[in-house]
Amino acid sequence: MITRPAFLALIGGLALAGCATAPGPVEVTRFVAPEASAQLGRGTIFVETAPGIDSDSLETAPYKAAVARELVSLGYVEAPRSTASQIAQVRVERFADAPVEKRGPVSVGVGGSTGSYGSGLGVGIGINLGGGPKEKVGTNIGVMIREAATNQTIWEGRAEFAVGVKSPLAATDANAATVAHALFREFPGNNGETIAVGVE
Repeated sequence: MITRPAFLALIGGLALAGCATAPGPVEVTRFVAPEASAQLGRGTIFVETAPGIDSDSLETAPYKAAVARELVSLGYVEAPRSTASQIAQVRVERFADAPVEKRGPVSVGVGGSTGSYGSGLGVGIGINLGGGPKEKVGTNIGVMIREAATNQTIWEGRAEFAVGVKSPLAATDANAATVAHALFREFPGNNGETIAVGVE
C-alpha cells in the first residue's frame, strides 16, 4: 500500500521528469566510398551550398559554417574552390508543423542519381515529431564530399534531429553546431551505418 506522502512524491517526480525531457538523439547515416580513407580528413576543402539550393540562403549559412568548423577540426584546410582538392556540398531542410508520418522516407545514397558510388541505395530514417503542431522543429542536414578533379563522391552523410521549439537547441546557430558535430562524430564512420548520437 502506498501512503499519501509517498504517492504525492511519486506524482511530483513524474511531473518533474516530464518537464525535464532531454533532447532526442541525432540520427546519422553515412556512406564511404571504397579506398577513400586516404583522402578523407586531409588536404584542402571548399564548403558550398549543394546544387539546386539558393546559395545565398540565410538559413543554410550557419550550417555551412558549422560543417566547415567540423571539417577543419578533422584535419582539412579551407581553400578557395579553384584550388581545393575536395568540395563539401551542404543541403539543409528545417521543418515544423508536420508529423513525420505525413512525410516521405528520407532517401540517402552516395551520389544520388549522378551514378557515383552508392547510387540507388536508400535508407528511410525519421524522428517522430508527434505531440501536436509546432511543438517540435526538425532539421535534416546532408553533406557530400567530392573530389574536385573528378566530381566523384567519396563520402556522404545525413543527420536528422528533432527538438522542442522552446529548446535552446532549436535556435539556428546551436542547432547547426549540434547536427554538424553529430554528423562528423568518429568521421568517416562505416559505410552504410546508421547511428544515434546522444545530445547533452
